[in-house]
Amino acid sequence: MPRTIRRRAGRRAALAAVGAMTAGLLLTAPQQATAGAPNLLTNPGFETAGAPGSDMPSCWEKSGWGDNDFTFATVADVHSGTKAVQVSLTRRVSGDRKALVTENATCAPTVVPGKQYDLSAWYKSNTPDVAVTVFRHDTAAGWQYWTDLQNPPVSAAWSRTQVRTPAVPPNTDKITWGLSVYGVGTLTTDDYALEEVGAVPPQPACTGTAEECAKGKWEVMGTQNPVRSMHAVVLKNGKVLLIAGSGNDISQFNAGTFTSAVYDPVAGSVKTIPTPVDMFCSGHVQLADGRVLVMSGNKGYPSADGKIGYQGLKDSYVFDPATETYTRTNDLNGGHWYPSATILGNGDVISFGGLKEDSTGNVTAERFSAAQNKWLPLNQVNQTWSYWGLYPSMILMQDGRLFYSGSHTFGNGTAGSGSSVYDYAANTITDVPGLRKKDERDESASVLLPPAQDQRVLTIGGGNNETNPAANRLTDLIDLKKPSPAYTPGPDLPQGLVDTGTGKRPQTGAEGKMYVSAVLLPDGKVLETGGGLHDRADPVFEASFFDPGTNTYQPGLAADPIPRTYHSGAFLLPDGRVMSVGDNPGNGTYNHAVSVYTPPYLFKGPRPKLTSVIDTEWVYGDTQRITVDRPIAKAELIRPAAVTHSSDPNQRFVDLPMSVVNNTTIDLNVTSNPNLAPPGWYMLFGVDAAGVPSVATWVHLGGAPSLAAAAARQQPAPHEHTFADELAAPKENPRQRASVPVAPAVAGCDRHYGTVNVCVPTAFPAEVANTTPARCEWLAAHRFPRRMKVNGSDPLRLDADGDGYTC
Repeated sequence: MPRTIRRRAGRRAALAAVGAMTAGLLLTAPQQATAGAPNLLTNPGFETAGAPGSDMPSCWEKSGWGDNDFTFATVADVHSGTKAVQVSLTRRVSGDRKALVTENATCAPTVVPGKQYDLSAWYKSNTPDVAVTVFRHDTAAGWQYWTDLQNPPVSAAWSRTQVRTPAVPPNTDKITWGLSVYGVGTLTTDDYALEEVGAVPPQPACTGTAEECAKGKWEVMGTQNPVRSMHAVVLKNGKVLLIAGSGNDISQFNAGTFTSAVYDPVAGSVKTIPTPVDMFCSGHVQLADGRVLVMSGNKGYPSADGKIGYQGLKDSYVFDPATETYTRTNDLNGGHWYPSATILGNGDVISFGGLKEDSTGNVTAERFSAAQNKWLPLNQVNQTWSYWGLYPSMILMQDGRLFYSGSHTFGNGTAGSGSSVYDYAANTITDVPGLRKKDERDESASVLLPPAQDQRVLTIGGGNNETNPAANRLTDLIDLKKPSPAYTPGPDLPQGLVDTGTGKRPQTGAEGKMYVSAVLLPDGKVLETGGGLHDRADPVFEASFFDPGTNTYQPGLAADPIPRTYHSGAFLLPDGRVMSVGDNPGNGTYNHAVSVYTPPYLFKGPRPKLTSVIDTEWVYGDTQRITVDRPIAKAELIRPAAVTHSSDPNQRFVDLPMSVVNNTTIDLNVTSNPNLAPPGWYMLFGVDAAGVPSVATWVHLGGAPSLAAAAARQQPAPHEHTFADELAAPKENPRQRASVPVAPAVAGCDRHYGTVNVCVPTAFPAEVANTTPARCEWLAAHRFPRRMKVNGSDPLRLDADGDGYTC
């Protein structure tokens, strides 16, 4: 069965010459697999000839794809025995070639889901464009690409490469693998091995209560959030930037009082930061150097009668964690209240959507150039003139395209299927099908599931702030590696207790939640927590783990005791705990309590320690050595959070395949694809076989002058496996236009009542009768001000006696 690997535009970041020599020396010495188990491969040294008429050794096949000229040969230049296999590319436009273990029941070794395997081979190569490529046999779906594990360095002499697989996914019964060459050059290989890693050690004893070990534990901190934060960013030093701006408080806006704070989780201290403009409902993303780019915000609140809506700023700033100050950049080309913000593989940032200075919908894309440290003029940015809505979740795919997941804030989804693939280079948008209730994914959460190499996205819950139905329980999954990806239904979101204003009760039927937070954890699971049943109301107290390996939820975790609905957020700390802040219900109040969740994995005894990380400046395609105090099962990079309104499209967990030297010395293989791990600061975790993580070490992933030179020499791009290449025809882009009309009530609030920061819903929940007493009873139960001024007309009939005040 042929295996196809495609490369798109971009240049491979090759190892610097010195780095390559160091890695070559590192890998040349024979390394013992820790298990010392039997070699599971048949004919690992190519010594047995193939069937009559075959020009490949027994149990080996020619594999590869693309536009290239190549040769396969069995040669006498061997590591041991009498035969080795040589693959040469003399011309390459795309693709690769490799000798691959034959994909059949006889030759492909049998593996056990959940186990790990050490792969090793001896090789010579005169090109850095070599990869250890692995495929797996799914018992239902058949043979498919699994992962790339390593880029062995150039070596003129025989060298041994070894790498450990991740845990074998469920429903996998066999794997095959080989060393592929994807640049012009010659690769010779011999003496392959596949060995099962030793038995998983027994689970450690619980160090907490039985409930803590099963469900984790929440604590409400003594230190409160000093600002009405809408945005949270975990900085490269482990502190947390909390941005409020005016904090959805018009009195603060009118006074010109804009605030941010830096919270230190270790010291438990907070520092208020001077904030130059109203960054309420801005966009933010971490740049490659660890500074935080903050774009747009609030130029003006709606008028009291609702005739004028929110207005977006053009302003843009960077926050420097070292000085804890904001510095202004050049302006955006237009206002973008509620913009998206996605970092690209080259460090640029792209932004879409939001409201302009005049409250209309912004249809222009904005691009921040990392090289020029500025927003580019409109004529230098590709434009489709499309309106993506507010906070559209735009996730970077492994080939540089963007996946719009369908998660957004306020109102309905985009026209069509509600989710799509955007190709910046081609300037095209192509819908992908399958997202259920696409107009009820307001304040849903979408995450690129662990590991990022799998290219799977989970979308959780949501509602609609205009029609205000009960939030749904839907979770949908999409595999972007498939030729024609489509969402498929996932398991229903677990249910918890909901407080509808008269006390907590169990959720029933199809009740789910919006404003949900989804946090990637170092053990590879996703914590979903917080949320509400209706727009800005009815908090749900429930938390669960989603396991990407089994596509199942673990329900019944400890629930955050603090309501977490509108303007709340949860995020991973470097110590493996999760912090949760905020809650800004429709009555205009704000909850300043800060809560921290300790997951069950921190009640499983001592944690592994990263006793040394030799280098914290990492290069794409590099091999990085660490030492640990005891064996670990996996290691990964997790990009620190930059979250608002259930949205953090840059959140990602990048697997680091391991070459295990011994129980305490491990070489980590860094992806060569910056689209999988955009440049920046990451938390490095080591995780043991029981799922217990280390405390994170901060490392910086990016380029070096040698990489820029390599790119200039036209090195091949990091290989990207064929996926999403059989999409439907792109949609026709709209013609150039200035904006699109957006109703002033886009935020789902009827501004005829009370002050602007009070949000009386334009549509009450379905269970509220369409009468003045029933609506007033609902408002009272949800602690709205008892007597709110009626600003002009009374569309909801809340002023029964006509005195100009509600209820």
